[in-house]
Amino acid sequence: MQKHTHDLVLFNGGLTVTRRRLIQGLAAVVAPTLLPARLPSVSAQAADPGPYSPGMLPAGIRSRLVNNINGLRMHVLEAGFESANRPGVLFLHGYPELGYSWRKVMGPLAAAGYHVLAPDRRGYGRTSGTDVKYDDDLTPFRTLNEVRDMLGLVSAFGHRSLAAVIGHDSGSPLAGWCGIVRPDMFRSVVMMSAPYGGPPAIPFNTVDAKPAAPAGNAGDAIYEELARLNPPRKHYQRYYATREANENMWHPPQGIHAFLRAYYHMKSADWKQNQPHPLQARTAGEWARLPRYYVMDLHKGMAETVASEMPSAAEVAACRWLPDDELKVYSAEYGRTGFQGGLQGYRRGSGGRFTSDEQLFSGRTIDQPSMFIGGKSDWGVYQNPGAIDRLQKTVCTRMVGTYLVEGAGHWVQQEQPEEVARLFLQFLRRQLQR
Repeated sequence: MQKHTHDLVLFNGGLTVTRRRLIQGLAAVVAPTLLPARLPSVSAQAADPGPYSPGMLPAGIRSRLVNNINGLRMHVLEAGFESANRPGVLFLHGYPELGYSWRKVMGPLAAAGYHVLAPDRRGYGRTSGTDVKYDDDLTPFRTLNEVRDMLGLVSAFGHRSLAAVIGHDSGSPLAGWCGIVRPDMFRSVVMMSAPYGGPPAIPFNTVDAKPAAPAGNAGDAIYEELARLNPPRKHYQRYYATREANENMWHPPQGIHAFLRAYYHMKSADWKQNQPHPLQARTAGEWARLPRYYVMDLHKGMAETVASEMPSAAEVAACRWLPDDELKVYSAEYGRTGFQGGLQGYRRGSGGRFTSDEQLFSGRTIDQPSMFIGGKSDWGVYQNPGAIDRLQKTVCTRMVGTYLVEGAGHWVQQEQPEEVARLFLQFLRRQLQR
């Protein structure tokens, strides 16, 4: 049953040594800015798997590898490919997910006449370049380059514009950026679970201001305050930017499959402690209200954090939205690649890296039709106090609604795919009628 409150409705080789030395020699003399920060090794390329086998996917969805996408070979799930000239929809997954996370909503959109694409984003899954190391250059992971990835993919499939770009979790702000940078290409925007904050501001009307003090890290004070709490805490995004995070989750004591099971469980509606509500302010005291998967104990990694909430065998067997054979797709992929490719996005945002590039779009808003969907049991909607209000009132000028889906936590398109697909189709049909 839907409950309406204003616009809130309660309801994601064989090469020779000579050639190798030649490549190494060229790398030494060519300017570093003209080369990728780190090329995959020949052995890593040979070990890259091909597309998914058909048995891994629902009927009507195919897995394929697409070359020459902004320097990548991109793995894409595709539905609605049987006929040409269909309006396109692009799905952008979050962390730690894959294009596979959209498998349950792709079919309904394809059946409604859409051409649906769900790639593994840069650094993830079977898209090339997942052999990322902590010390690699972060430049390829800057926001505007990831938008360029999506432009290349859409163009490769022959679309000059799309009906919608839809993003979940870290894919949500990326979808927002797609809408900001190329409104002609992305004709509507759906953001899920993580409210997009809009482009960073440039100081305005400061011509008579006194010289500014050297830029500090005033925003870091909250992290120091978290560390002084009893017990001391830390924010998960800061943890994800650390050197040890990848190894902790890639080779956890409980094994990667059990780690992911506990992680997905703890952020879902199945974990009954998830009873989110708005926070009053961005302070350590308010953040301490968040569950441990958001504001962790200072001296624990994520593997240890979620281990205590591992669901029982009976709970795993009862999990219809992520049965064990589907979870194995995630654990096999992350077991092969590790998590660093996905973690680069958190490192990119840490310390304001690349903010100057994003400031080129300061003051821009999402002016195409937009929508926000979250899970009613998802703290992600509220962890940044006021963000959902800013999204509706400031960042977007044509938001048609905000929907919180009953029976869903953070993994809303997987936990409640029928309702989410219905919301997508309702939104898309409304745009076609305009």
